[in-house]
Amino acid sequence: MTIRLWTLICALLALEGLQAQTDSILLYPGGVPGAIPNRIPEKHKFNKGGILVSVSDVQIPVLYSYLPNKPNGTSVIICPGGGYVSLGMEYEGQAVARWFTERGITAFVLKSRLPKDELMTHKAIRPLQDVQQAIRLVRTQASKWKLDAARIGLVGFSAGGHLAVTAGTHYDYPVGENPDTTVSLRPDFMILVYPGMYPSPNYFRLPPVKNLFDRVLGGNNASDSLKHFFSNLLYVTHDTPPTLMVLAADDYILRPEGCIDFFLALQKNGVPSELHIYEKGGHGFALKKQNHGHVEQWDREMEGWLRDRKLL
Repeated sequence: MTIRLWTLICALLALEGLQAQTDSILLYPGGVPGAIPNRIPEKHKFNKGGILVSVSDVQIPVLYSYLPNKPNGTSVIICPGGGYVSLGMEYEGQAVARWFTERGITAFVLKSRLPKDELMTHKAIRPLQDVQQAIRLVRTQASKWKLDAARIGLVGFSAGGHLAVTAGTHYDYPVGENPDTTVSLRPDFMILVYPGMYPSPNYFRLPPVKNLFDRVLGGNNASDSLKHFFSNLLYVTHDTPPTLMVLAADDYILRPEGCIDFFLALQKNGVPSELHIYEKGGHGFALKKQNHGHVEQWDREMEGWLRDRKLL
């Protein structure tokens, strides 16, 4: 066998489980709830290769599907980070989706709304409303993608991690106009990577958390009940989905204490959970390979966790 033929065979094998993005799904085909008419355009940033890196001022929420050739029935909805100001669509979205499809898992990247008074009413609830609607769509249309409706997970990074864990602890609290209560909003598992994790209302007063949640909660106008609602540790029960958390001790944006407290709450309630804290890695490492040490091997831990839970 020639070297050239062997190289071609290896390339084909590598692509066997991967199919290009095939669809974009409107979350609200009948109209976006809470939208305020305006002339503000959705903003996009592209890299030199023409790949969409980030998006902001989202007004029409969309799910982008990534379908493996041989789906194993498991699916994930990916919530990119960006401080609730933008969404990192490549490093914390598309690249992550490709990682999952290479392993037979169907992936959906969520382009959710970001809290902004000029674009929507009741801005604090709109991102959560969007991820809840994404779960509804994937669960009700699972057969369309050859999915198991009981193996739908949420994957979130940074602020997207906070969004994911809010959905994972508030599945009994549908938000927004005329919520459909006939479909379970409970994700079957969660993977949280350097997530925004706020264990108590007092935590929102601390910088840089205060700056982040001023955007979501409305700053000094935020009610105590709203702060309580977004303190996700307070909503942990024995039915909270199995959870994997990954972060670095030297995270310069989100401190590890919140994840440690959340992990202890999961353990207290008997929820299967793992917490991996790397010594170094900072914030925003995603799947990027930049010679930052063994934090770049965290996806091996994720793969092992998925395999242990029979999701691979």
